[in-house]
Amino acid sequence: MKYPTLTALLVFGAAFAAAEDKPAKPAAATPEAPKEFVLFDGKSLDDWEGVDVGGSGVVELEGGLMIINQGENVSGAIYKKAAALPTTNYEITLEAKRMQGVDFFVGLTFPVGDIKHCATLVCGGWGGSVTGISCIDSMDASDNNTSSYQRYKDNEWYAIKLRVTPKNLSVWLGDKQIIDEDIEGKKIGVRPGPIESYLPLSLTTFNTTAAIRNIKLTPIVEKK
Repeated sequence: MKYPTLTALLVFGAAFAAAEDKPAKPAAATPEAPKEFVLFDGKSLDDWEGVDVGGSGVVELEGGLMIINQGENVSGAIYKKAAALPTTNYEITLEAKRMQGVDFFVGLTFPVGDIKHCATLVCGGWGGSVTGISCIDSMDASDNNTSSYQRYKDNEWYAIKLRVTPKNLSVWLGDKQIIDEDIEGKKIGVRPGPIESYLPLSLTTFNTTAAIRNIKLTPIVEKK
């Protein structure tokens, strides 16, 4: 029987030691969850700025809530740090209730693709029930495919979620999806008038007092 030479044993030992010393291949990194932006946490309105377009109600902090007081016109506040937020592939969630008045208690103006192109989600407009997005192909929320009639009770909280992607605008009222609109090739813009003073990201009401809480924006990964 032939036995390995001393040289062969030394070579084998060196190779084995090198293999042992070689660092293990790092495991694939787990993708981080998208960062959630808290736009209003009930502690202050420092990141919001009220806008008076003539006859607007005052926006104030009361009991951890953003209160948009009833005015004779559109009333509300702009989020001052909108330039640092995504303009597509994101969701905005909030809770709102109508305290008094008979028109929209949520007017969520938001960017669609960039801060110069915006639309407004209207909840409770045109007498208190019309819900939809203004404007799509120059048509108001009352006239386009996103329009629906929803029953809103005074002093009752409603959870609202808006999703914006390059191809679609979607809205949920509670657990119910009420808007699923393809926007490819469509013209998106706000209604001409006072709401133009509230770009690119804001919350407004019309002739109505509303309370709003838990406003958050979360980036999303669009499904291919």
